[in-house]
Amino acid sequence: MKKTSLDKEEKDIIDSYERDEWKPIKNTEREIKRLREYARNTLKKDKRINIRMSSKDLDQVQVIAAQESVPYQTLISSIIHKYISGYLIEKKGVLSVSGALRQSPIILPCAA
Repeated sequence: MKKTSLDKEEKDIIDSYERDEWKPIKNTEREIKRLREYARNTLKKDKRINIRMSSKDLDQVQVIAAQESVPYQTLISSIIHKYISGYLIEKKGVLSVSGALRQSPIILPCAA
């Protein structure tokens, strides 16, 4: 039988399970419906904005968006959402995504 190797995140999940930190959900259908509604409201984009920015900044955003394989408008929306949610933090002159939300964090230079 082939031995399975686990990465750190998988090991952490197993350790958490073994420490009995996982609790069953009593009404799974209701909980799924509630969480879907939260996701729908969070992801719903119901407002349009127009902003002016320098060509240089827009070019840099478009390069990063291409590297991430997302449209640049989606990247800008994501950056704004992460910033207001507290997941985009400044560290020594750069903004980075906190926590394990992304495999490869977006790092943006901050104005000096």
